[in-house]
Amino acid sequence: MKFNRIRVMTAVSAVAILGLAACNSEPEATNTDAMEPAATDTMAPAADGTVVAVAQSNPDFSTLVSAVQAAELVDTLNGAGPFTVFAPTNAAFEKIPADTLNGLLQPEQRDALTSVLTYHVVAGQVDAAALIQQIEQGGGSATLTTVQGGTLTARVVDGTVTLTDAAGNTSRVVTADVAASNGIIHAIDTVVMPN
Repeated sequence: MKFNRIRVMTAVSAVAILGLAACNSEPEATNTDAMEPAATDTMAPAADGTVVAVAQSNPDFSTLVSAVQAAELVDTLNGAGPFTVFAPTNAAFEKIPADTLNGLLQPEQRDALTSVLTYHVVAGQVDAAALIQQIEQGGGSATLTTVQGGTLTARVVDGTVTLTDAAGNTSRVVTADVAASNGIIHAIDTVVMPN
């Protein structure tokens, strides 16, 4: 499936938040040089639960889980999917100024928080091998349309898949191919932001 053909669905937007927290589970796809699958001995296979359940079971994604709950996206992310989630770790959220992050978690900022979280989700299931293939077919980059409606640009830089957001900020995929019953998760080291 090509990312530029993916339609944005409102129900899918909730999947972005919970899926982000699930990045240290058993891999689903084959190892690639640019995106290393998750270790298999860190927890039970992620495919046994939704992206929300996987995220909740991993303490490295507690900030993401809190954000998903604040945005009231839990039910959406527990939906059928499939979803590809680029999930920021707690360390990724720590790069955001504390005042900004705390502001986003307030009830009156739910729409803004939902926009940020759904910017990390792509409809469909795209594992590391498929993403790298899209990058190669695109001459070195692939444009991913997010559930939020914006785009991310994926590239391989120094052997690592990177995502560039609308403002030109870059994030690296640090763990790939974490399986969930309703999608796949790739952990990233920086929160990407929509326009």
